[in-house]
Amino acid sequence: MRAFRYHRPADVTEAVALLDADPEAAYLGGGTNLVDLMKLGVQRPGLLVDVTGLPLDTVEPGPDGGLRIGATVRNSDLAAHPLVRRDYPLLARALLDAASGQVRNMATTGGNLLQRTRCAYFQDTAKACNKREPGTGCAALHGQNRELAILGWSERCVATHPSDLAVALVALDAVAEVREPDGPRDVPLTELHRTPGHHPERETTLPRGALITAVRVPPLPFARRSTYLKVRDRAAFAFAVGSVAAALDLDGDVVRDVRLAYGAVAHGRGGRTGRRSCCAAGRSPPSSPPRRRTPSSPRPGRCGTTGSRCH
Repeated sequence: MRAFRYHRPADVTEAVALLDADPEAAYLGGGTNLVDLMKLGVQRPGLLVDVTGLPLDTVEPGPDGGLRIGATVRNSDLAAHPLVRRDYPLLARALLDAASGQVRNMATTGGNLLQRTRCAYFQDTAKACNKREPGTGCAALHGQNRELAILGWSERCVATHPSDLAVALVALDAVAEVREPDGPRDVPLTELHRTPGHHPERETTLPRGALITAVRVPPLPFARRSTYLKVRDRAAFAFAVGSVAAALDLDGDVVRDVRLAYGAVAHGRGGRTGRRSCCAAGRSPPSSPPRRRTPSSPRPGRCGTTGSRCH
């Protein structure tokens, strides 16, 4: 691991200014993904800006009846929050299906949304990866890619985004509050993540230095009738082979509205869901038709090494 400097900013403004000024700086939340990548040599930041001390750790009812979730709220605290369990059960289910109790105790809301792909070729610095090193190729394209993208992929990258929480938030039409060097901005979750296209190294629509400060979930009374289903190779501590977040609005036997978002099938951006159309998060553009995954046998590996299924 490369030696690095460490700083705890006094406020959001200082944090954003530090990232904007230093191209080698990175935000540190729970560290459950970043620290692993630093140990592997995939990411080599020269400065870690620890945002966990900022006042972004509350879950509050919104003025419109929705929910505002601070970016540094721990995943375990969010899953256990009474308003989440009552009004948005698919959020609680998605969080509880992710990682282990120890990891959820560390992982933050903002960090969960901005985590990197768990593609084994991305994590292995000996393999070609356009996301890690643009222009080197994509070893996963014709390799072991059973867990990788079937929608929104390109010839340069077939990685997926691993967040369970993001899938649930897309289904709920959530919006991220973002502080950028030029000021605050709202980013719908459906527009946060990019499909790889010609630049798989660009994973989100956020500019350099941007910091997610909160996530707003709108009031959806029928979200109480919602769930999250995750298919994986083992019952715990594994990433999805496929997942779906679903909420249904019923008037007797009539379906008035339905929200669906799919996970583990793409990296980028989701389509709107609603009574007239239901789309996978990361819709496939005309240039990339649905791709068949290559079957593969389970790959042995320690946590953090090629073939790992650990968080």
